[in-house]
Amino acid sequence: QDSSDDIEDVSLFDADDDVSRRSKKSKIRHPVASFFHLFFRVSAIVVYLLCELLTSSFIACMVTIILLLSCDFWAVKNVTGRLLVGLRWWNQVDDDGRSHWVFEARKVSAQGGKTSSEAESRIFWLGLITCPMIWVIFAFSALFSFKVKWLAVVVMGVVLQGANLYGYIRCKVGSRKNLTSMATNYLGKQFLRQTMATEDQAAS
Repeated sequence: QDSSDDIEDVSLFDADDDVSRRSKKSKIRHPVASFFHLFFRVSAIVVYLLCELLTSSFIACMVTIILLLSCDFWAVKNVTGRLLVGLRWWNQVDDDGRSHWVFEARKVSAQGGKTSSEAESRIFWLGLITCPMIWVIFAFSALFSFKVKWLAVVVMGVVLQGANLYGYIRCKVGSRKNLTSMATNYLGKQFLRQTMATEDQAAS
């Protein structure tokens, strides 16, 4: 089952398009899930930045960061994605022994009762997109500063958080072609808004 058949309208690039329903979707209905969606990944980044100040043991820092990254990977993949935005992905093996990746999105009910909260959707995508980008910056920093011992830890952060990012984007847009189309549409809308704003200022 692929997400292209039943995709819920959750916010990714165009969160501002659904203005009419924003007031109805502003509540955080899952505060615990929202907290832990950010807690493990932010904690791993904080420990990475401060570990040399807190302790001289590289092993202790590495184990702590990897544990936090692993907890984050499990929580985001199995809990927060399903609760906050109604998306999930996993791997399954069929009877022939072939492995399949499954990307699903929750169907929107006719009454709209299971639509995601706008606030939760923003929290989910902000944390999901921002933190892997930070780990990529750490990777380049460790590489160029020749901190070889930290490179394995940073690569682990990029791989685990990047896997969740890729999985949920596939759930949201269905395919790389759709992702490209969505990004192009978003940039087009932003350009149109800027052009209209410039024309309004010139007219006034």
